[in-house]
Amino acid sequence: MTRPGLRCVQVFAALLAASCPRAMADGIFEAGAYSFSDERGGFRILSATGAGTRADPIVVTEELDTADPVTLTIRAARPIQPFGSTGNYSTGFLPLKIVTRNNSGEAWIEFGFELQAILNAPSDYGDGLSFDQARRVDNMIKSDSFAEFKRDFEPYDRLLFSKGKVDPQESASFSFLVTDFSPKDRFYLVEEPRVPSS
Repeated sequence: MTRPGLRCVQVFAALLAASCPRAMADGIFEAGAYSFSDERGGFRILSATGAGTRADPIVVTEELDTADPVTLTIRAARPIQPFGSTGNYSTGFLPLKIVTRNNSGEAWIEFGFELQAILNAPSDYGDGLSFDQARRVDNMIKSDSFAEFKRDFEPYDRLLFSKGKVDPQESASFSFLVTDFSPKDRFYLVEEPRVPSS
């Protein structure tokens, strides 16, 4: 290969590497001002992309190997500053899109999410964490596979998608806004696929 040709290949490889999702050690993916981890088990994160703005939400793509609840760990990857610029700081304003592949072997007829400031403890009004409880942004909650959703704020912060179905080996996407008015360096998103009762 000629020297200019080799240089072209090197530049292309560098551009390709820069455009790929940033996976850190131990399956931790970074996007915007946050990192995302599947360290609690039961699922695998495949990628995390996006700046974390309304126009460019963070998209976490994952595979669930179970119909049991799994927990996504979300950490601030940048300094916490509630009124800082999105992307440079963890502001507590996090537009998210979760794209989930059903590898559980069972059809999902509902899908729930629950925010937790402390692992395995319900999020309450005092922790500032919610699915946009103040309703700062309209039309952020949606799914390509479920027609309806319901929000519960007290004593939990939960979001339940219903009136739909995700068969095994199919994927579903869920979009919503997480707000944290007392920004934390770590919080949790419990994901709960629901299957038909036997």
